[in-house]
Amino acid sequence: MTALADIRSQFLGFFQSHDHEVVSSAPLVPRDDPSLLFVNAGMVPFKNAFTGAETRARPRAVSSQKCVRAGGKHNDLDNVGYTARHHTFFEMLGNFSFGDYFKDEAIDFAWSLVTRDFGLNPDRLLVTVYAEDEEAAAIWRKVAGLPDSKILRIATSDNFWSMGDTGPCGPCSEIFYDHGPDVPGGPPGSPDEDGDRFIEIWNLVFMQFEQMAGGERRDLPKPSIDTGMGLERIAAVLQGVHNNYDVDLFRTLIAASEEALKAKAEGEALASFRVIADHLRAVSFLIADGVTPSNEGRGYVLRRIMRRAMRHAHMLGAEEPVLFTLARTLADEMGGAYPDLVRALPAIEETLRGEEERFQRTLGRGLGLLEEAVAALKPGEALPGETAFKLYDTYGFPLDLTQDALRARGLGVDEAGFETAMERQRAQARAHWAGSGDAAADTVWLALKERLGETGFTGYAGYEGEGELMAIVAGGGELEALEAGQEAELVFDQTPFYAEGGGQIGDSGEIVFANGARFTVRDVQKRAGALYAHIGVLSEGAIAPGQSARLAADNARRRQTRANHSATHLMHAALRRVLGPHVTQKGSYVGPDRLRFDFSHGRAVSAGEIAAIEAEVNAVIRQNAPAREAEMSPQEAIDQGALALFGEKYGERVRVLAMGEALEADGKSYSVELCGGLHVARTGDIALFKIVSEGAVSAGVRRIEALTGEPARQWLETEAGIARAAAAQLKIPTQDLAARIAALQDERKALDKQLAEAKKQLAMGGGAGGGAPAPETLGSIQFLGRVLEGVGGKDLRDMVHEARQSLKSGVAAFIGVADGKAAVAVGVSPDLTATLDAVALVRAGAGPVGGKGGGGKPDLAQAGGPDGSGAEAALDAIREAVRAAAG
Repeated sequence: MTALADIRSQFLGFFQSHDHEVVSSAPLVPRDDPSLLFVNAGMVPFKNAFTGAETRARPRAVSSQKCVRAGGKHNDLDNVGYTARHHTFFEMLGNFSFGDYFKDEAIDFAWSLVTRDFGLNPDRLLVTVYAEDEEAAAIWRKVAGLPDSKILRIATSDNFWSMGDTGPCGPCSEIFYDHGPDVPGGPPGSPDEDGDRFIEIWNLVFMQFEQMAGGERRDLPKPSIDTGMGLERIAAVLQGVHNNYDVDLFRTLIAASEEALKAKAEGEALASFRVIADHLRAVSFLIADGVTPSNEGRGYVLRRIMRRAMRHAHMLGAEEPVLFTLARTLADEMGGAYPDLVRALPAIEETLRGEEERFQRTLGRGLGLLEEAVAALKPGEALPGETAFKLYDTYGFPLDLTQDALRARGLGVDEAGFETAMERQRAQARAHWAGSGDAAADTVWLALKERLGETGFTGYAGYEGEGELMAIVAGGGELEALEAGQEAELVFDQTPFYAEGGGQIGDSGEIVFANGARFTVRDVQKRAGALYAHIGVLSEGAIAPGQSARLAADNARRRQTRANHSATHLMHAALRRVLGPHVTQKGSYVGPDRLRFDFSHGRAVSAGEIAAIEAEVNAVIRQNAPAREAEMSPQEAIDQGALALFGEKYGERVRVLAMGEALEADGKSYSVELCGGLHVARTGDIALFKIVSEGAVSAGVRRIEALTGEPARQWLETEAGIARAAAAQLKIPTQDLAARIAALQDERKALDKQLAEAKKQLAMGGGAGGGAPAPETLGSIQFLGRVLEGVGGKDLRDMVHEARQSLKSGVAAFIGVADGKAAVAVGVSPDLTATLDAVALVRAGAGPVGGKGGGGKPDLAQAGGPDGSGAEAALDAIREAVRAAAG
């Protein structure tokens, strides 16, 4: 049997031996395509090369690209687990030619690899070509010796690829594997082509034409090749199985799941195990590439995948988090090819565990919502589609699960209403993700990059330098000159100005030209990944490309920014040491005023932990150790312990920054990270570090803001002044302030408790006013109702509960009025819930106070409204509802 990892290695090695550059997989989050949530095909990272927007150093490439299809146009999520070949995450093996070889060599490579190297029986293979592509058919006959009966001509768009309505396009040719006559299905193009007998294993795209807006199709000057072979599909064929989930990787993941869940992957449970194995791959790789669970965009898709897997684990009997325990098995299996997965393992485990704990709580609320909704239905009625959709969208209940739960009760679901809600959500999602990718590489900037090459950065050596103006860009195009008062972006051959990157903001400053013209720089951004765009306004004179200038960044601003950036690195190291290795950077801001750092962590950072982090950072600052910078390959840096940002695509050479000495005195550096930013010369230049806030950004992501140097000192002085003023007001020494505040809080709690008790006595008619009021008799039902001034909803529920118990049998209804608003609470004794529903009664009372609905259980419910003046009317409405029920 050929293992999946060996197939990947064999594919890459084959094309490497044929002069292809082995390109590492790009992150799943696309960097230059705003139309995609995730990379969903092997060619996506090479899109600019195919369109001609950029030229690659080598014209041949081969890759095994991570792909996810679980959102947007390409969404396989709901099929996963129930078919043989659907996945959310998959690997696409591909070889690419950028204007180099074309059909002859592409077909020869494909046939040689699958028949000679992979050893597939040629008698089991057939191919398709586009109906008009006689050239490809002739090459297949020549190279493979295939008869016409095994070269199928497909006339539809299935065998003609296009990047869009306009742009590069061309015919396709596919290789199919025949699983044999005992498997149902027909060849491609036949009426039963959707069967499983003939399986596509490789698709070759001959990028041959350019589709013009008017319908004309022109020959490309440099035809190219884009191929794709699903690793899981070819592994199934080579391992002699018909289902992708029977290959070695999935068997290992499913076996680990069986052990963790104490269940067997057989019968109806088999689909759930396949869902868990597939989704574990998807969520782990997404987290490793920097995506975190949230309620929008990529984070929303990640959460959906997570919750689908967690629901299937729950169906298999899981009552505690279990998926996070499987991540290590995945890392063991795939970490050799994807080392980022191993480095991110602590973050993956922590994120999964936190999300599973949240899902367990959400699941209970979802089941509660279903029970509440069912209780309001009459026999034969259908559950509203909106409710079914809420269960699906918020609580992870797919429609079939809800239908199964209701079928036993003789109830159905309004499927049309569910589909309407689902389509509305899809439309909203499309509107959101259509622009959710990073900014697309602008055509002007890509053209400039091709013409000018990269901007040389001289800012590591100093904040001033000389440069020649190469281009002026404004209004989406190049300008030949710029006059005073005009805004533009300037590109120089070299610059000391830092362009925003790695969380550090771009420099500001001034550029003085040889002719006396002056340009005020307010920001610097990197365009097309290589050009430094100096953004600002020409304050004096006139300029044109070709002129020389003196460029000077604001050194005072840069000095404080450098200190904050270096402090961010030290804090990152301290966070991992104090909180754990699962901490990874999720975003940052480094400016002259402050630093902000987002990181993965499932709970609030305690005061003690913050103190420990501050103590470590300041201890390293006091070392006054020199910062050490080096340039090396990304892998060399990682091998030396450098932290890399998950989801980043690094170049062939990276800068590595080491700062401080390890507090354990073991000869290692305290902090080592890949970073191209600007930093202090010595840790002592930071002077002082102070965390000023910590809080949640989203589920599993926390944010710290901090100050350094003089701003940190001023902040501490302000805090000390506040403490001194408070101590003076209380006439105590400053050191006694904390104890005195704690004592005052205890006193306040005691008073609040006394006040709550007094309100209860008032509600029941006790205290100075005399005994409790007698309940009314409405028909055969005892009713106790009161309007309580100054009582809010927080206290009302307990009061009603106590009054209901005192009645033994009856209904208690209290309307609390506070700050002009009303709260309504109703309690029904257990013996009456068969005929009286507290939820229905509270809703009757909500109307007169301007409320909409209410909620709770048949024996105790609560509602509210904005109009306290309707309190008496609300009480009357509840009284009438009880009287009507009493007959």
